[in-house]
Amino acid sequence: MPQLLAADDSFVAVQPSGTVTLVFTDIEGSTALLDELGAEVYREALADHRRVLREAFGAHSGYEVDNAGDGLFYAFASASEAVTAVAQAMASLADGSVQSRVGVHTGEPVLDPPKYVGVDVHKAARIMSAADGGQVLLSGATRELVAEDVLDLGRHRLKDFAEPVSLFQLGSDHFPPLRTISNTNLPVPLSSFVGREQEVMEVVSLVRDESARLVTLAGPGGTGKTRLAVEAAGELVSEFGAGVFWIGLAPVRDPALVVDTIAQTLGAKQELAAHIGEKQLLLVLDNLEQVVESAVELAALLRACPNLRLLVTSRELLRIDGEVVYPVPALAEPEAVELFCARARIEPDEAVAELCGRLDNLPLALELAAARVRVLTPAQIVERISQRLDLFRAGRDADPRQQTLRATIDWSYGLLSAEEQRLFARMAVFRGGCRLETAEQVADADVAGLQSLHDKSLLRHSEERFWMLETIREYAHEVLEGGGEADAAHSRHADHYLALSELAYTERFERGLTWARRLEAEHDNLRAALDHLQDRDAGRYLQLAGTLGWFWLARSHFAEGSRRLEDALASPAADGPLTARALTYLGAIDATRGRSATALSRLERATELWHTVGDETELAAARDELGWALYEGGEDESRALELFQQNLELARSLGHQALVSRSLAGVCQMLVVSAEFERAEPLALELYASTRDSEDVVSMCAADHYLSDCAMHRRDYTLAEQHRLSALETALTSENVMQQAVEILGLALTAAGLGRDEDAFRLEGAVDAKWEELGASLALPFYLAWRERDLGAARARLGEPRANAVFDEGRAMTWDQAIELALASEVAQLVRAVQ
Repeated sequence: MPQLLAADDSFVAVQPSGTVTLVFTDIEGSTALLDELGAEVYREALADHRRVLREAFGAHSGYEVDNAGDGLFYAFASASEAVTAVAQAMASLADGSVQSRVGVHTGEPVLDPPKYVGVDVHKAARIMSAADGGQVLLSGATRELVAEDVLDLGRHRLKDFAEPVSLFQLGSDHFPPLRTISNTNLPVPLSSFVGREQEVMEVVSLVRDESARLVTLAGPGGTGKTRLAVEAAGELVSEFGAGVFWIGLAPVRDPALVVDTIAQTLGAKQELAAHIGEKQLLLVLDNLEQVVESAVELAALLRACPNLRLLVTSRELLRIDGEVVYPVPALAEPEAVELFCARARIEPDEAVAELCGRLDNLPLALELAAARVRVLTPAQIVERISQRLDLFRAGRDADPRQQTLRATIDWSYGLLSAEEQRLFARMAVFRGGCRLETAEQVADADVAGLQSLHDKSLLRHSEERFWMLETIREYAHEVLEGGGEADAAHSRHADHYLALSELAYTERFERGLTWARRLEAEHDNLRAALDHLQDRDAGRYLQLAGTLGWFWLARSHFAEGSRRLEDALASPAADGPLTARALTYLGAIDATRGRSATALSRLERATELWHTVGDETELAAARDELGWALYEGGEDESRALELFQQNLELARSLGHQALVSRSLAGVCQMLVVSAEFERAEPLALELYASTRDSEDVVSMCAADHYLSDCAMHRRDYTLAEQHRLSALETALTSENVMQQAVEILGLALTAAGLGRDEDAFRLEGAVDAKWEELGASLALPFYLAWRERDLGAARARLGEPRANAVFDEGRAMTWDQAIELALASEVAQLVRAVQ
């Protein structure tokens, strides 16, 4: 790039034009860092930070466009120079106290000396905003021009951009999810997608066809059904307003869990059909064959939800009305050769073409064979396959491609050492994979053995977990069951997860959020342990189910939790702590599901048992659940308050801070409901102070919620909004949609009180639509009075027509858009910075 010589003999970059690479930087958590370091130290740190950036950028002919706020805006004539400059700067800043997030995009912005204007400038800024501290994001346009090591983060929707964009991360470090508005959870594949362009187009066309609301990608294991479904669904994200969601069913064995699994993925708090309603939604149901009996329920769901589409992968057809079957073919020969060579990193030749043909061009078979190129030539692989194909064939009536796939897996298995074969079989005991330490404890694994299986493509590793493709795990499980270690392996597995669940139960108050996330990751393994114990050891089945009751309640696995706990309690057992524990959480789940009578019966019995056992901590926990059941069922609010007050006294005497917090929340709830705000506020302040450094998200949210209520009562709208925003942030962390709606309604009221009238009605409209979806409402007298007081005044200021129009705009928003609006105020940004 041309440069100008300045008076001091330094070089000054000339503003580039034409194709320009734009770089935006911003400091992560600048407000919190300012508070932490102090103004003077922060000023010096910021100056050093900018100096490092400017030196690196200047050394690569970067042109400084702007330095507004805490960030910098640079332009480069060369994409590779821009990325090199960013990489050098980030390496220099890695150990510093100030961390930048960086966005890089290449385009053709319009010159407006000394600045730029145009959509490319906005896109670069949005890309930067999606990054985390220390993370560098590149657009697809920049990625095509550079050779650096990047990680494909998939396609994402950015604010103000209608079409999703491809984003890439410089380097392979792990960061939190991107801050985008993508309405999908489609997995990001770890490898490139080779071939299948025609198949993707055909599947996309089928899903778009209004007469084909259920499309089944059918074929044996190993044909690439899952990857084809993910690629096709990725093309459709922008066409479904309510989103495109992937539900992996490979670990699920009970057909009754399919609808529950879908509901959990979507965050449904009511019947699934009511939750979906008329939303434009595409669900990708992967590996349905082992639970194909759920097809009847899926057909009913389609009938009830007119805008729902299903894209299913299965080895077995669903055979229900309306099903459109797309048989997934093997790869065409050129694509098969391309895939094999890409994975093996070799050039194509006749031996490769012959090998692909012998493997029927099946993607999984090609992947497995490619892993052997490190030690065998393609010709040698062909020779070994030809020796084994006839020895490892299924029956004459089996699908030929399935026969070939089994032979390929069998061949890979036969190349393992005896110890590797034993480890391969033992790893099949895990559903959904496991952590390294778990594999060591349960499967007697070591790092070398796991690495060897990983290198041979028989074991995968991602996000600190080892796991198998389901087809391979099924083969490994057959080996395990056919040997002499199956019972011992399943027993060790159940022992491990029972011990893990007991530890989680013990620490559920102090580390509840951490354990809920950990158990969610292990949920399929927990199900496997329960399945093993159910018919073998009723006592330990009751024990394991009881330890998981709080987790099922916290993560809204209501149907599954009820079923397991009822099964566990159906077997004769002594009326001891195991029975009391199961009754406590079965009663709590019943209360949440509106089963007031059974909830109260079970919780009354649980409190009696805990009293008899003499465990005061568990008695307080059960009595707390009984108090909420009384309140939620509208049975006896005075008794509920009495129970919470008794619990508070007991928890204080025990010195159990978590139980003190839960009891304080109960007392505050009953006082606020009774409009006794003066009595509630001191207790809410105590609750707030006691939960700031805890993981008790329920009590944390409650503290801010009640303090906001008290501030609203005396019309301190600024303080009320601060606490309401904190409560919303906590509800987002815990993924509690019902609580999110409550807090956003509160934010509608504070917005009206602060004069942001249009925001107030948009938020109210969004909450109104969410209440309708959830089948819920918030009809407390003081809330109704506040709506009349604050929103009534806002309506008078706006005028009836404009207020109604803005309310309707809010009803039309997605829930993610409503959350974004709620968090968009200056107060919200300040709250997030402090947090």
